[in-house]
Amino acid sequence: MASLVCLLFSLHFMVIMSGSLPANSEVFAKESPMSLSTKPVERLTQLHFYFHNNKMGEHPTAMKIVEPPKVSISGFGTIYMMDDPLTEGPSPTSKLVGRCQGIYAEASQHEPAILMVTNLFFTEGIYNGSTLSILGRNPMLQSVKEMPIVGGSGIFKYARGSSVLKTHVHDAKAGVAIVEYNVSVLHV
Repeated sequence: MASLVCLLFSLHFMVIMSGSLPANSEVFAKESPMSLSTKPVERLTQLHFYFHNNKMGEHPTAMKIVEPPKVSISGFGTIYMMDDPLTEGPSPTSKLVGRCQGIYAEASQHEPAILMVTNLFFTEGIYNGSTLSILGRNPMLQSVKEMPIVGGSGIFKYARGSSVLKTHVHDAKAGVAIVEYNVSVLHV
């Protein structure tokens, strides 16, 4: 009980003090106290789309930017930059809903696995201009993999969640991969 009274007193004090700062003062940060009963309402959004990665051909969507040393085992250390289309369906001519922009690196010496640092940038409907950020390990030989959503912007402010990736097409010789994404994301 005493800690609750102390907390309420502290919140009241912060409200009073926050009003005492002049509007034109040079203050780096200002805390905004929130009521203990105020909790932002979280929404669950589920998205389904296809990712198209093309490392070869006339118009590649991913390019090797770091070549590993000659002693590298199976490409370990190779880094790619990507700007891949996201579409409604598996066909490359399906409706474009966004782009997957970021970096992926061959990060395992023992099996084909990449570290992905990407932003899903959406261009369609109410999601236009919003992003979701993915950071995680992608074991490429597994047909189904799960990667974490670690943040977002726009409509996906304060996002967290999970993306389940399922390989639809993988042709290593042609340098093409099409991956189905099922994303479940909590956001305010």
